[in-house]
Amino acid sequence: MATKEVKMYSDFKSPFAYLAFEPGLALEKRYQVKVSWKPFQLRIKDKGQRSIYSEHKTRYSYLDARRWAKPRGLVIRSQLKVYDTRIALIGGLFAQKHGQLLPFNLKVYELFWKRELVPDDADQVATLVANFGLSADEYRGYLASEGAVEYDRLQEEAAADHIFGVPIFVFENEPFWGYDRIPMLEERLVEAGLVREPGA
Repeated sequence: MATKEVKMYSDFKSPFAYLAFEPGLALEKRYQVKVSWKPFQLRIKDKGQRSIYSEHKTRYSYLDARRWAKPRGLVIRSQLKVYDTRIALIGGLFAQKHGQLLPFNLKVYELFWKRELVPDDADQVATLVANFGLSADEYRGYLASEGAVEYDRLQEEAAADHIFGVPIFVFENEPFWGYDRIPMLEERLVEAGLVREPGA
C-alpha cells in the first residue's frame, strides 16, 4: 500500500503545537503515512492589543496547555511578548534538510517555553544549530537565501490549505485543528486502512 501524506502545520509560539510536535511525527511509526512538517507563522495580537475576552481566552489556553504538559514533564511559561518566529522556523527547515528536525525543533520549543531562547535572534538560533553539529554559517546563508524562499513558499501553501492556526494536521484535504484532535486523525487513518503491521 502506498504511503499517504499527513501535513503538520506548527509554530514555536503555540504551546499546543509544542505538545503535538513529537506525537505528530510519531504517527509514522504506527501508520503508513509520511508526516510533512510545515512551518506556519501565527498572527497573534500582543498583550494590550487584545480585548478583555481574548485576554481571558489566552490565560485559559496557557492553563490548559500546562495541564496537558505536566504529565509529560514539559515546561510552559507564558511569554512576555509575541515573537516573529520566522528565523527559528527557517532554522527548523535547515535542521530538517540535515535530518535533525525532531531533536532541533523539540529543543527550540523547550528553550522558548522556558524563556531561554529568543526565536527572532539569528545569533541564538545559529548557536543552537551548531549545538546539533550543523554549520552555523551554512544556516545563516540558508536563512538569507534558500530558506527564506522555502519559508515564503510554505506560507503560500498554508494559505492554499486554509490554515488559520496551529497545530493543524491535514489528511486528504481534511483539517484537524489542535493537539486534542490527534485521536480523531488516528481514527481517519484506521478507516483508511493505514495501520502498520507489526514489524513493518
